[in-house]
Amino acid sequence: MSDKKMLGDGVVTGYGTVEGRQVFVFAQDFTVFGGSLSGSYAEKICKVMDLAVSTGCPVVGLNDSGGARIQEGVVSLAGYAEIFYRNVCSSGVVPQLSAILGPCAGGAVYSPAMTDFIVMAKSSSYMFITGPDVIKTVTHEEVTKEDLGGAQTHNARSGVAHFAAEDEAGAIRVLRELLSYLPSNNLDDPPLVASDDPPDRRDDVLKTIVPENPNKPYDIKEVIRAVVDDRQFLEVHEHFARNIVCGFARLSGRSVGVVANQPAILAGVLDIDASRKGARFVRTCDAFNIPLVTFVDVPGFLPGTAQEWNGIITHGAKLLYAFAEATVPKLTVITRKAYGGAYDVMASKHIRADVNLAWPTAEIAVMGPEGAVSIVFRNELSKARDAEKAKKDLVQKYRDTFANPYKAAELGYVDEVILPEDTRPQLCRALQMLRNKRQEVPQRKHGNIPL
Repeated sequence: MSDKKMLGDGVVTGYGTVEGRQVFVFAQDFTVFGGSLSGSYAEKICKVMDLAVSTGCPVVGLNDSGGARIQEGVVSLAGYAEIFYRNVCSSGVVPQLSAILGPCAGGAVYSPAMTDFIVMAKSSSYMFITGPDVIKTVTHEEVTKEDLGGAQTHNARSGVAHFAAEDEAGAIRVLRELLSYLPSNNLDDPPLVASDDPPDRRDDVLKTIVPENPNKPYDIKEVIRAVVDDRQFLEVHEHFARNIVCGFARLSGRSVGVVANQPAILAGVLDIDASRKGARFVRTCDAFNIPLVTFVDVPGFLPGTAQEWNGIITHGAKLLYAFAEATVPKLTVITRKAYGGAYDVMASKHIRADVNLAWPTAEIAVMGPEGAVSIVFRNELSKARDAEKAKKDLVQKYRDTFANPYKAAELGYVDEVILPEDTRPQLCRALQMLRNKRQEVPQRKHGNIPL
């Protein structure tokens, strides 16, 4: 080591502009000691992170590191801890974006894990605490780098990464697009982008998108694209927990975060992964003043021993907590099913959503008609001569009486029942009305989200 003097010590730091907006960047260089982190290397990263916070600008990390530099011992570990501390202090203050552009191991993965978004490049980027060789030695498991911590693994299976780009150039493009939706800091509003898409545009596609059969799936992404500006939707966590859809779009040129149940996957049911994914996205939007638009078609929480034993109660509560905690404008559209506790969780009026709309196809009830009839009319059905016919009649009666949006509208839980094709004009008007929303919250150190 004493014979090797590397100018810059393996990391390039600086600042520049993206679409005219200032950002701070650090880029790790794997050709210098495998990108391993030393004390001076850490000081350079800490310096740009401190500047980013003091000037209110996003910070972007291009990560390609083998972890701590063994030869520096505890100095290297101290450097990582200094970076981690700044990740925490910067969280919710300035956007923090990470691109994984090579193998990242050990301490090198914890800093990206605490940033707002992680982009990985397919076939060239990896993230893991310990590599395949160590795993084979300790647990005798044999696994490839790709299966252990590749882009597809962390995008589809673990949910650690938010985007999977085809290559490094693609990862940079994703970072630039992400920045276009985010404000520079938590005191700014997101950028306003001019659009030729009229706010009062009505889309007839929405008239027939929900099938007459309540058990038949449809793609909620088609609803989202039909409503937002220029049909542009940047999906976050596209490959993970696909029964819920999260992403960024614009309405009247203003950034919005979209959360939507996906009826085409598991009927749009909420499970552990979907709850975690949704909660994280909602809190990110709330931290950076991005209004939330929620499309609801949810039959409930996923039943089963695996879900219960792995903590669906706690994980489901995360999503509930996130929506209730959010103080940004919250707009909700119920397209079809809104059953049971999942109705409450998905930005209902009762957890202080600002504008709640429903399509005529909405079904708002404690549970689905078949299940409700089986419980409420159990004795009558057991005595009926033709149980199937009796149940069918009762299900239809239940559907006519309860599985519609009008009772909720009568009680003020839904502000208006609208035609599907009027969704975009209604949301644009509501967003404009709420542009100066301010909500006071009780003074406290912080809440205690059920982690």
